[in-house]
Amino acid sequence: MTVHRPIVKTAAETTLAEQFAALQGAGSDRAAAFAAFAAAGLPTRRNEAWHYTDLRAAMADVAPIGSEPDAARIEAARNQLAARKRVGSVRLVLVDGRFIAQLSDPAPKGIIVGGRAKFAPLAQPDAVIALNEAFAVRGLTLDVEAGVELAERIEIAHLFDSDAPQATYSRVSITLLAGARAGIVESFVGAGPACQRNALTRICLGDGARCEHVSLVDDEPGLHLETQIAELGADAELRAFALVAGGALVRRQIFAGHNGEGAKIALGGLSLVDGKRHADTTLVVDHAAPHGQSREFYKHIVADDATGVYQGKVIVQPGAQKTDGGMKSQAILLSPRAVMNNKPELEIFADDVVCGHGATVGALDPEQLFYLQARGLPKAEAEAMLLEAFGNEAIDRHGDEALGATLKAIMRGWLARRAGGAAP
Repeated sequence: MTVHRPIVKTAAETTLAEQFAALQGAGSDRAAAFAAFAAAGLPTRRNEAWHYTDLRAAMADVAPIGSEPDAARIEAARNQLAARKRVGSVRLVLVDGRFIAQLSDPAPKGIIVGGRAKFAPLAQPDAVIALNEAFAVRGLTLDVEAGVELAERIEIAHLFDSDAPQATYSRVSITLLAGARAGIVESFVGAGPACQRNALTRICLGDGARCEHVSLVDDEPGLHLETQIAELGADAELRAFALVAGGALVRRQIFAGHNGEGAKIALGGLSLVDGKRHADTTLVVDHAAPHGQSREFYKHIVADDATGVYQGKVIVQPGAQKTDGGMKSQAILLSPRAVMNNKPELEIFADDVVCGHGATVGALDPEQLFYLQARGLPKAEAEAMLLEAFGNEAIDRHGDEALGATLKAIMRGWLARRAGGAAP
């Protein structure tokens, strides 16, 4: 006889259900999304994609949902922006997950910016995506017209209140029509340990479009869940990079589809993880058309009692002949208690492809440390110098020198704090 035990909801899952029930005018699409989440619940280690990040265990409870920003909150956000150096020529601003036009710069010619995005249903069966679909209120849409080549880099600044406990859901839709070119940075600013955020960015590239995208996480949220979904047309190209230098629990997940022939994607990142932090990068690249190319190159520096995770899966569908794929993950552990989980995968259903993967985990080379110390450098500075060189390789692959200088400055600040204030 089969015994069916009732599913016991956690405090967090119960609170999420109560929060959704309290929403006014949620609509059928959002109700369906929450029903899909409720049926599965928060992911655990039993979910293969979440094997190294047990979200159900990590979320003891859920913070209150952030309210519509009032005049005082918008003014505080304006002060946040004034104190922060720009990383783009054009800045678009979301405050607590909502697009705020009065804080944003005018859009350049050929760009259409909107604050109410209706997303088509997403096919990925994922609890984090379902929660975003259910709770996100007012996102940002950014459409680049066909053939437009933007000289200005666009910064999408996600602003949060560092003191208020709140759960925030944001959605960004980026569409480049055929032949368009754009560089975009998403920066997450101001969150404190009481903040729980769920951010989703969808990037759609038309035939021949080119997009460079950077995600920057260097504030201190208690929970940062970030999803990127990319869809590439024929001969489209996406270069995406992420720097993770903050957050107690960070999970970045990427779902990329090569839907057109000759599409190219280059994904990369650098995670700096210390204390008891947990940083997870999980991605799936699906080659569904021939002559596609994908490159994944990620580095982690893991210190103290921290944990790093890299899960990368490349799928080559039966019709995707002549696919060229390469994936690499490298990590340096700075403590005997630090943990790095690497899981690269290939699923190949075509017979004319070139694909490979590799993963390495190690410590700093003691001979290199000795060499630097023998020339007068204190041990902490010698370590920082070697780690900076390790991290620079990941940043330099993105190719944008001006933005790379900003990313390297953030990395050097992290290294200096570990070295007791001494710059590398």
